[in-house]
Amino acid sequence: MTRVLVVDDEPQIVRALVINLKARKYEVDAAHDGASALELAAARHPDVVVLDLGLPDMDGVEVIRGLRGWTRVPIIVLSARHASDEKVEALDAGADDYVTKPFGMDELLARMRAAVRRAEPVAGEDGSTVVTDSFTVDLAAKKVNRDGTDIRLTPTEWHLLEVLVRNAGRLVSQTQLLQEVWGPAYRTETNYLRVYLAQLRRKLERDPSHPRHFITEPGMGYRFEG
Repeated sequence: MTRVLVVDDEPQIVRALVINLKARKYEVDAAHDGASALELAAARHPDVVVLDLGLPDMDGVEVIRGLRGWTRVPIIVLSARHASDEKVEALDAGADDYVTKPFGMDELLARMRAAVRRAEPVAGEDGSTVVTDSFTVDLAAKKVNRDGTDIRLTPTEWHLLEVLVRNAGRLVSQTQLLQEVWGPAYRTETNYLRVYLAQLRRKLERDPSHPRHFITEPGMGYRFEG
């Protein structure tokens, strides 16, 4: 069974999540503050964490950093904060996804399932191949093939593709992408991302104007969907 750690200081939200998750055969632990969350995570080793940012004893971002010190467990942030910079801070600290309150239970459950799936060993993590319905990425050989033809990418296009593919399904913030591909001095050059993502879509998407694989989360970052 999949074990979920729910961290929220609103009793009604915790109760609703526990009822819905247990009804779907999840095992559930609940914490109402950051310190309890970190203790429970260490003791129970959850498969996914659903975390509110507004906790009474510490900011949820501190909890994310505390978890990331020792575990890669998927973390889905649940928060009433709508500002994109706060979302980006949580993602940069190591969160995997972000759901804004009020939220639909079906959407949250779908994101949880996706996060747990991504945490399992998959093709591509060992340097092998990632296959979509449009193209194939061979991470070891640094090659992309579409419809039987190798697609030529520039070194920068390849580096950007590689970062997104290795984080498949996960929202990668603009800051993280800029730092990893161009370096720390380019943290604010978001126009670079728009230009290079457009080039990748042109070369790899079947319909670049309606991308299926290179998804933009406005003001936050980008997500690769296989």
